[in-house]
Amino acid sequence: MTTTTDMTALAARVRARLAERHPGTPVGELRTLPGGHSGLTFRVTAGPLSYVVKAVPPGQRPVGRNDVLRQARVLRALARSAVPVPGVIAVDETEPAWFAMEFIDGEAIEPVLDEHRLDPGLCRTRMLALAPVLRELHRTEVGGGEPLLPAGELERWSRTMRAVPQQLRPGGDELLTALTTAIPGSIEPALTHGDFRLGNVLCQGGRPAAVVDWEIWGYGDPRIDLGWFLLFADHRNFPRLGRAVPGLPGEDELLAAYLDGRPEPPDLDWFRALARTKMAAVMGHNLRRHREGKHHDPDQERLPPTIAAMIRTARDLLARRS
Repeated sequence: MTTTTDMTALAARVRARLAERHPGTPVGELRTLPGGHSGLTFRVTAGPLSYVVKAVPPGQRPVGRNDVLRQARVLRALARSAVPVPGVIAVDETEPAWFAMEFIDGEAIEPVLDEHRLDPGLCRTRMLALAPVLRELHRTEVGGGEPLLPAGELERWSRTMRAVPQQLRPGGDELLTALTTAIPGSIEPALTHGDFRLGNVLCQGGRPAAVVDWEIWGYGDPRIDLGWFLLFADHRNFPRLGRAVPGLPGEDELLAAYLDGRPEPPDLDWFRALARTKMAAVMGHNLRRHREGKHHDPDQERLPPTIAAMIRTARDLLARRS
């Protein structure tokens, strides 16, 4: 359990380190930054400059989404690449570990899911501009060890799906069987973000300024990222949740922007089906937690039509490959 004393000690370490970097400059208090889904996320100022600090919660193990040092490593590896990321300015491996990175001002909005008043033309510009960023990400060499193959990714999400009660995921077992019997061969592995979409990119105008939220980055099949990215091109993939954005590029146009004249990778429909499986599993998990009283959120009751649609369209994509 994180105590006030723990947080005071962590804040003192962060402020002392930033004071060393900015001698004679006042360092502000750590302010919780909303929207973070891993570890602890703060904003802190040093004179006119702002930084984001991500820390392991005191008393918790630095694993999974709490492994902030792992996030710092990939950001540092990408610092000289064509992929825009915040610059890491300090890392402290002493438990509980933390790192500080540049605060990038911008908007992270998912056009087909978030409430917003963005001009549709701007949404289109941002999405098309993001496709080459994903292409450059997959070209970046950082060294990732043993790659995660399609079978391993499917196994991980199959466990998540099966943890959801069957009545919340109609047709889910049949979908998992269909995916398992048609696992494609591997292609050259690449650096993957794991949740690459506009909602995880800070944009300034129509320009992607920083790709953020690297909690689940990995080294594996680039088609995993691509299938997920394409899913957010069409609001009709999200019944009762999606919002129509006129002129937004469809999956085919977005894919063409990513490929930039290269041939389409093989078996992409399998990965598009896998992306829908992942979304159904995530939403089913959230709905189950709500209905079991573990996280009360009545808005989760809007999810069943999208969960059903994700499973149905995933099976349709697999049937198209037969």
